[in-house]
Amino acid sequence: MRLPTPRADRSEDRAQVVAWVREHLGHLSSDEVRASPVRGGQTAADTALATLDLTGYAARRSNVLPESSRGASRLSPYIRHGLLTLPAVWDAAGSAPSRDRDKFRDELLWQEYSRHVYARVGAANGAPLRFEAPVPAPGSAPPAPPVSPEDPWPRQMACMDATTTELRENGWLVNQTRMWLASQWAVRAGADWRRGEDEMFRNLLDGSRAANRLGWQWAIGTGTGRVYGFSRWQVEKRAPQLCAGCALREACPVQDWPEAQSGPKVDGPDTLGGGQVDEGQTDGGPEHPVLTGEPEAVWLTAESLGDADPALSAHPDLPAVFVLDEPLLRSLRLSGKRLVFLTEALADIGEARPLEVHLGDPVTELAGRPLATTWAYVPGFKRRSAQLDVVALHPWPWLRRPGSGSLRSFSAWAGRPSRPRPARKSGGRRR
Repeated sequence: MRLPTPRADRSEDRAQVVAWVREHLGHLSSDEVRASPVRGGQTAADTALATLDLTGYAARRSNVLPESSRGASRLSPYIRHGLLTLPAVWDAAGSAPSRDRDKFRDELLWQEYSRHVYARVGAANGAPLRFEAPVPAPGSAPPAPPVSPEDPWPRQMACMDATTTELRENGWLVNQTRMWLASQWAVRAGADWRRGEDEMFRNLLDGSRAANRLGWQWAIGTGTGRVYGFSRWQVEKRAPQLCAGCALREACPVQDWPEAQSGPKVDGPDTLGGGQVDEGQTDGGPEHPVLTGEPEAVWLTAESLGDADPALSAHPDLPAVFVLDEPLLRSLRLSGKRLVFLTEALADIGEARPLEVHLGDPVTELAGRPLATTWAYVPGFKRRSAQLDVVALHPWPWLRRPGSGSLRSFSAWAGRPSRPRPARKSGGRRR
């Protein structure tokens, strides 16, 4: 089904785009459709990049409260949907102070690494990569109430109340609080980490099965064998006012270090690689455009909705077409904020060139049309593109093109020494 093309809405309340989403996609949303404070679209992405100031980033990126003290860039939603490519953001950081530049680029490398892993193992990254879920240490007591698998993020805890509210209202979190939520859910409460990752994915504007899942696996130890020990110490360091005003401040359920350790080793998805680094045999898609015919439209995917999309750039005179995958969206039940953000990206494309927006199964909606598109690292693209008439396949804009080597360790992949594990502190943390 073809939908009317959404119009860009530069108003403060963005009522027009919210109304479009409510009318056409409201039945697919998990909550009330409303706009996040983070505006979507290429115009907003370009503004965010042009005003990027990384001064102090290394020292302040993990700050939580007050919000004015945060150093995080908030570029991740634009990076997630290809409104900003990793190479472009990498270059934009070049003039920052060296310590801040290097730390920021390290985070960009983590994003790239997560995409490499996802391109190689696909949905199998939802299984433990190296270790089973964390387990209580021998002889330790079970988590004290109100921490339980039935209530993994108890609102009685001020840190959980503030963080989950920000997640569900704004659709964005600093990295520090993402780790709090993951550790609280799986390490403290012992709940199924996949359900927690689903909840975060549903709400985060930058929700990605690549970065989101890998982040959870890092925090809870299934990817590294080292459990991130969320405790009161982190909250008092990053957001002390939360503890000061918490109803449980005299009986804090995360007062001390969690008595948990990583589970036993498992034979997880194959991240070791070892294949030939030849065209078509790596995890990175084609290195050069593959042209087998004349396309009549450019098929866009949610991974690449920016002006710099290689297929859009190579075919400036063709209309663009995007299919809102109704069967997938029905199963994902994304928050309305995510759907608004996505629609704002589409609206900006529609201002620049003819755009068709469809709702349905992409294979059905695009059947019989010769298409140009940009290769994407997600398994859904590989499955659907194989059933469509893609006559012009363009390379993904990698920051570091995948090869055939091991992806077992981020540190080894990034080419730097791994960080030693800090000494354990009372009420402190461990990585």
